[in-house]
Amino acid sequence: MNKIKLTNSMKSATSTKPATTPGDSIGNRQSAIGNSLDHKELLKKVRRIQITTKHAVNDVFAGQYHSTFKGRGMEFDEVREYVPGDDIRAIDWNVTARSGAPHIKKFVEEREMTVMLLVDVSASNLFGSGTQMKRDLAAEVAAVLAFSAIRNNDRIGLILFSEEVEKYIPPKKGTRHVLRLVREMLSHKPTGKGTRVVPALDYLNHVSNRRNVTFLISDFMFDDDFEKVLKVTARRHDLISVVVGDRHETALPDVGLIYWHDAETGETVTVDTSSRRVRQQLALEQTRRATAVEELHRKAGIDTIRLFAGESYDKEFIKFFRQRAQRR
Repeated sequence: MNKIKLTNSMKSATSTKPATTPGDSIGNRQSAIGNSLDHKELLKKVRRIQITTKHAVNDVFAGQYHSTFKGRGMEFDEVREYVPGDDIRAIDWNVTARSGAPHIKKFVEEREMTVMLLVDVSASNLFGSGTQMKRDLAAEVAAVLAFSAIRNNDRIGLILFSEEVEKYIPPKKGTRHVLRLVREMLSHKPTGKGTRVVPALDYLNHVSNRRNVTFLISDFMFDDDFEKVLKVTARRHDLISVVVGDRHETALPDVGLIYWHDAETGETVTVDTSSRRVRQQLALEQTRRATAVEELHRKAGIDTIRLFAGESYDKEFIKFFRQRAQRR
């Protein structure tokens, strides 16, 4: 498969403004994520995300997460005397012979899992046409999944990546650990601007010896050919892709001439958004990219959840949980 990417001038507009006058316009907003936050600001932002995600974790995701993701299998619990109705295949013949009475082995579902969050922190995610940037959305969704995991007594780990792996936090349990993950996502300043997912997936497969549930959270504007490693990862782990985007990436409004700055390459071009042809070309290019990403996931058997900045994600996750339940 060819690389899925936009032309440099259309890939990621993080600083656009009218060509004739200065001022804020589409995407010309700085996210607190990735910028230097003082301690008080960081604590306030962590607390806000904790409060914001509490409803989703307690109400929307309650029960859905637990029933969707199974543990690693069954684990031994105890040996007890056989009672009529028990499965005779569970009889422990060694204990039965020693005691003179039939006994069975009892097993329970091994619920503890490891959940990994792979979060794209590249510059293309510093785009937002409304009140929320794509990277803000990614951090919030990752927080919801992390709090859901610890509520289910699962271990949760984090990999932040751009064109290389930027940070790895091994899986652990507990609220304090999740709050640390949230703080890292909010305060981390990426060293790379480009986006390559292959190093992140290779790193995941290297550090995760056992099968886990992995959420890959990104806008999928990758600079590398990731089809092969994506399929390998999907065979080793339960891989779910969360595709974050912004509506104005496919529906650029008519605001006249703007400077379109590619945050990953540094290239700036002038775009005439009053031209219907230009707007249609942008929409077509983005639609083709999205279709290629969806087709790749379909062929690999990987579930995708598509979310948009500034919009509620509850319904999309509920839809995902229900689809999973129907396939069981």
